[in-house]
Amino acid sequence: MSEGRSGAASGGQLEERVDLSAESDAKISQAEALIGASHDNLREALALLAALEKRCRVGNDTPSLVRVCETSLQLCRDCGDDEALVATLKNLSTRRSQKTKAVSALVQKAMPWVMDGDGFSPLAVANDEQKAIREILVVALRDITDGKIFLEAERARLTRALATIKEEDGDIAAAADVLQDVHVETYGSLSKREKVEFILEQMRLTLGKKDYVRAAIVAGKINKKAINEEGMEDHKVKYFTLMTEYHRHEKDAFELAKDYHNIYSTSTIQADEAQWREALQSTVIYLALSKYSNEQQDMLNRVNLDTNLEKIESCKNTVKLLLTKEIINYPLQHQAELEAMSAFSIGGPDLEAYWKKTFHTRIVQHNVRIAALYYRRIHGKRLAQLLGLEPAALEAEISSMVSDGSVYAKIDRPNDIIRFAAQKSPEAILSDWASDISSLLHLVESTTHLIHKENMIAGQ
Repeated sequence: MSEGRSGAASGGQLEERVDLSAESDAKISQAEALIGASHDNLREALALLAALEKRCRVGNDTPSLVRVCETSLQLCRDCGDDEALVATLKNLSTRRSQKTKAVSALVQKAMPWVMDGDGFSPLAVANDEQKAIREILVVALRDITDGKIFLEAERARLTRALATIKEEDGDIAAAADVLQDVHVETYGSLSKREKVEFILEQMRLTLGKKDYVRAAIVAGKINKKAINEEGMEDHKVKYFTLMTEYHRHEKDAFELAKDYHNIYSTSTIQADEAQWREALQSTVIYLALSKYSNEQQDMLNRVNLDTNLEKIESCKNTVKLLLTKEIINYPLQHQAELEAMSAFSIGGPDLEAYWKKTFHTRIVQHNVRIAALYYRRIHGKRLAQLLGLEPAALEAEISSMVSDGSVYAKIDRPNDIIRFAAQKSPEAILSDWASDISSLLHLVESTTHLIHKENMIAGQ
């Protein structure tokens, strides 16, 4: 018998394997000779290899099967018949009981024809015809990899390439939709870096599509520990830069401050003075624009300890004013310099006007808190004079702060008196009195004990 056989087919223990390597060598050489004679013989050569492919597949000769499949694609490529290439690729990959190694070989053989060397960028094309063929082949490869765990990495790269093609055509929404179909965070065959890069692309395109709800969901897939690792600095900066776009849309000043502080703390940013200065300035600006909270105060104190802050006088003075329990005069000494920083201007004139108004509001709120700290009650006109506000504007701001729960106040309009100290109930007054009496009796008892002790020592 000319064909080698191995394994036992009886009992279902092992599938019978037929060695067709010699026949494969001969048939492949014959097909290549047909193409060498004329490219018009492509159909005949493919028919010859198709019959051999079936024998290899049924005979479980996987190495020969892989060679036959790859040769079929290469012949189509050499003849420049893109239509035949796509048809052959689809036919071979969808054969009944097709081997996984053969499908993998088909995909990996065709990918370099549409992908650049980095593994995810589409290959550059010279004209619209090549562009159309490239997209058709990418879509065909994506369809083949769909649902196949052993090709999940290739599917992710092809999806990213297809999204890039859509984006180059100016269809951002379609590019974002393509990427959303792939849940790369569940893929085990991709490296940590590739996963982060893919999710960052999803974020970028989703934000470009103005789908901020989905952008927040996608951002939650990023592993913070991964982007804080050594060697991932560029990805960390890109992630938090994208997050600034989202939080700027949400007008969340404190989250913006945290984003810029994370960018500032990155080693690559620290090495470039121009970059860290801008990041630190933005951090201080957005902290000043943030609502008062324990977390905001803690971050202000941490930023105040940063030695680099000494090099930016306007930011240093702003942080010092916000941490000092004194009334701040508005506008600030460095008001014009602060408002000229990029943190105010990014986002357009409407957002810039909103931040400037918010900055004034935060200064007023700071001053009201300071007044509540030093005054139990004060005339409204006097407080308005101290804060440089109109009485109506002051009343509106105090009302807003009371509603937020950030300060306690009651306004007596007829008498124009603002009370910042809450009146105690009779039960609370009685409880405080009982506590004071208890402390007093304890002090008397201790003093009496010490007097008796001194008398006993003197008597001896």
